[in-house]
This record gives sequence, C-alpha cells and structure tokens, in this order.
Amino acid sequence: MSQEARSQCTLEAVREAAVRIAPFAHLTPVLRSASLDRISGADLFFKAEHLQRVGAFKFRGACNAVFSLDEATSARGVVTQSSGNHGAAIALACRLRGIPATVVMPTSAPAVKRAAIADFGARIVDCEVAQHDRDRVTARVLEETGGVLIHPFDDPRVIAGQGTAALELLHQVPDLDAVIAPVSGGGLLSGTLIAAKELAPRVEVFGAEPEGAADAHASLREGRRITDLRAETICDGLRAHLSERTFGILSRRCDGILLTRDEEVLAAMRLIFERMKQVVEPSGAVALAALLRERGRFSGKRVGLVLSGGNLDLDALFAPPRGG
Repeated sequence: MSQEARSQCTLEAVREAAVRIAPFAHLTPVLRSASLDRISGADLFFKAEHLQRVGAFKFRGACNAVFSLDEATSARGVVTQSSGNHGAAIALACRLRGIPATVVMPTSAPAVKRAAIADFGARIVDCEVAQHDRDRVTARVLEETGGVLIHPFDDPRVIAGQGTAALELLHQVPDLDAVIAPVSGGGLLSGTLIAAKELAPRVEVFGAEPEGAADAHASLREGRRITDLRAETICDGLRAHLSERTFGILSRRCDGILLTRDEEVLAAMRLIFERMKQVVEPSGAVALAALLRERGRFSGKRVGLVLSGGNLDLDALFAPPRGG
C-alpha cells in the first residue's frame, strides 16, 4: 500500500484492500425481492453482508487491518473493543494469520456474539457499556499485553476494508441511484462513501440509524460531533459515536442520515425473513426500515441496501414454551 493510502481513506486504499482480503473474504451476492420492490415502490438491491464470514461486513475491515500488519507488529497480538461483530471478525482474522487477539467487550453484548468470539480463539475482557469504560479497559489491556490496537471504525485500514462491500456492489449493479448503509461509528458508511462517490459520483449515499441512537444525524445537523447521547435501541451494533475521522468523511460526502424507529426495524426484519427467507439482525435491517419510512424519496429509484449483519440471538425464538 502506498504511503498516501496508509495515512488516508482513499479509493486506492479500498481497491488495495479488495486485493488483500480476496483470499479470505466472501464476495457476497446481491439479492432481489419482487414483493419488496412492490411494497417500497423502488427497485431494491440487497448487498448480503449477513452472508459474509462471521455473519457481518466487519470481517472485511478486520481482515484488511490484520493482514496489513508487518511481522514484528503482528507478533505482539491485536487488541480491539467490540459489542460483537467486529470482535468476531478480528478473532477470525487473527486466527487465520496465527496471532493472538484480545477483545474488550461490554457485558451487555448478545450471547451469540460473545460465543462466536470465543469460538474463534480470542480472549474476552469484560467492560461496562459506556464508551468511556470501553476506552479505559482497552487502554489497560494494551498496556498489559503490548498489543496493537485495531479500532472498530477509527482506522483507515478498517474503513478501506469496509469500503470493499460498496466496491463490489457497484460492480454488481453499476447503475444505482442511491445506496443506504447503517451508521454507528461510521466505518462502513465512510468506506461506502469513499467507494461510491469516486466510482459513481451521481449516486446518492445515505446512512441509516435508529432514533434511539441518532448521534450521526445530530452531528451532521449541528456541524459538530455529538457524543453525549445515550443509546436506547434494539440495534446493539449501532450504539457507537462517530470519530473525528468518520465525522469528517460523512460531513464532506454524505447525502443525509435517515432515521427509523425500533418497531419499524422489527417490521423490516420480519419482511426480510418472510419475503426473502434471510435472517438479519436488527442493525442489518435498519437500511430497509429507513427506506420504507421514506418511500416517497426513493420512489421509482434503483437503491442498494447493505444488509450489514445476520448475528441474531435466536435463544428467545427457540426457548421452550412456558407453562404446560
């Protein structure tokens, strides 16, 4: 990778990431649904990142970052913080490279995501939910282990890796009018913006987030990072705040942040399951929920939507019936 690509988030970096992760990551399909086209009034193209390794787009960025490390640095091991999908992605990428991984994880994280991280061989260190506590525990682990930090979104290598999903989507469906991707810390949306705005400048790119975690929407509205909102949403993967890096990219390039309510997210999950026979987690359904809330804006358009993850905790669904 060139020095410019290392230090900045560029289309060159996204293209180099695509080459680097190709031996390990899936080229995910684009799914269609005639009934969802009819319901939405648009032509929808679903980038199926819930079918990516570890069940989420996060493997792209983690894989690119881990395999970007030189031998001396990688030997020290990797440390990250995650509510689930990024942690699992780091754990798998490190296992593939044969280096140790430690994941700082809030105790509230879904059991299915915690189990995946452990299964891939990473060490889990518990923390509380608040971002300042995650940061404090992560700093302590870094000092104890001497490992290298790979942040879930505030890392050019991670952003470039996440951008490969949009790179693929725009090659698979080259004549899109718009792309909608979930936004949390902004890594996926930043990578999507870099790829889409360089490859197809006329394509509009929107983020989607729940009203209960609408810090990205508030940040772009106010022109400054909003980091003091308390996230209250079923979308456990969308509770982070933008970094300075991702806020800068979104401020310059994003066409808007679309909001949706948790009940609309649940309805979108159900539609995806019923009409497409695909299982996505709440964070993975937020793009469709946001589009359906604003049907008029997208009527008659060709829209790409990123189904970002499929790690749904099924314990409640398959729990034995109560009573008798």
